[in-house]
Amino acid sequence: MRVAVIGGAGFLGSHLVDRLLADGHEVDVIDDLSSGSLAHLADARAAGGALKFHHLDATSADADTLIGMRRPELVYHLALIPRGRRTATEYADGFGAALATLEAARRHRVAKVVVTLPAGAMYGEPSARSLPVKEGELVPRGVRGVVACAIVDLLSTYRERHAIEFTALALSTVYGPRQQPDGGVVAAFEQAARTMTRPTFEGDGRQTRDLLFVDDAVDALVKASERGSGLVVNVGTGEQTSLRELWEMVAVGAEGALEPDTVPERPDDLVRFAVSPVRARIHLQWSPWTDVPSGLARLRETR
Repeated sequence: MRVAVIGGAGFLGSHLVDRLLADGHEVDVIDDLSSGSLAHLADARAAGGALKFHHLDATSADADTLIGMRRPELVYHLALIPRGRRTATEYADGFGAALATLEAARRHRVAKVVVTLPAGAMYGEPSARSLPVKEGELVPRGVRGVVACAIVDLLSTYRERHAIEFTALALSTVYGPRQQPDGGVVAAFEQAARTMTRPTFEGDGRQTRDLLFVDDAVDALVKASERGSGLVVNVGTGEQTSLRELWEMVAVGAEGALEPDTVPERPDDLVRFAVSPVRARIHLQWSPWTDVPSGLARLRETR
């Protein structure tokens, strides 16, 4: 099968590309390298085979032309919602990229589009007793959440009007090799441990996150190619790990690790969060298999 991966030079995207190639697919990577890196694809490119890289903005006419020429059966878009605090223009670009991708899919008869969205922005501020949160009514949290939920509406519209199938994976906190220190809390803590500098806690460090190893996330993406059509599907472990617990686990493997610095908690920060993997188990036939200690051990091997 021919597959296009938009954002395929990024952290998650490059791991997905490795898996798709290993499974025997032909892969076109579309990436403007604004946050990704060709270094992430070095092994895949060196191995040769059915990988082609295209340095393009996914919203450009050239990207549309490329999809028309290459005729992928499936398009992954992994770069719709940028991480962290962003400008209004960047959020608008995310919605525009979703629209451009769906229009290209409509024009060139792509069978299915799979996207990733931030679960932490899509369910409001769930109470402790409602965790792990299940898919249901989407409650956008902040501008990121508004854009993410609008993209889900857009996907549903194209499915109803143009028969383009989709699966939207609502990802928890993904971590693993190749992630940059500003790409997530695990990568930030790993850098602090490696460089023997102080990590930073926003607040008291009791906030919890649902930590998902990248190989598990990639497996869900691969299964979504054929399953979960028309659905938003949570992809996470359902387990909560506090930032303090995380730092203790990271610091165990780093002699001389320092005590964290603390700064005031952000007013919009989630206090506790985890997503239920039940729908993924039913509709994707997927379950996570890497616990946090095992994932951190594999990450330490790449230091």
